[in-house]
Amino acid sequence: MTRREAREQAFILVFEQAVREEPMDGILHDAAEARDFVPGSFAEGEALGVEAHQQEIDQLIEGHIRGWSLRRLSKVALALLRLAVYEMMWDEGIPYSVSINEAVELAKTYGGKDDASYVNGVLASISKALPEKRDKPHE
Repeated sequence: MTRREAREQAFILVFEQAVREEPMDGILHDAAEARDFVPGSFAEGEALGVEAHQQEIDQLIEGHIRGWSLRRLSKVALALLRLAVYEMMWDEGIPYSVSINEAVELAKTYGGKDDASYVNGVLASISKALPEKRDKPHE
């Protein structure tokens, strides 16, 4: 499985949690039982990481969505923002630009017509507010 496919799995898990508002462990269990969906370790780690840091992630997102609230965002946009912000803040091996690009590509696939540009704008704003800790992937 490619990293892109694993990230897509992570997005699906984070999206489902945003819709169902249930713990990730239950979503992972239900996914394996009902849909034969067994995420790879990267996807599972990302989804669990988003859940573990959701309060901090949401606070950061709220600070960069001027005139909006998290409740007004589409669930797709919210899940993509959460996943990308988690990667930007806690995954040292992924450059900000990769997290942003991957979120935008997923928004083009799963979101509405304006989601990709919105996600790009919010994440670009967030990346400028974060410390410059990487400009290339770690070996």
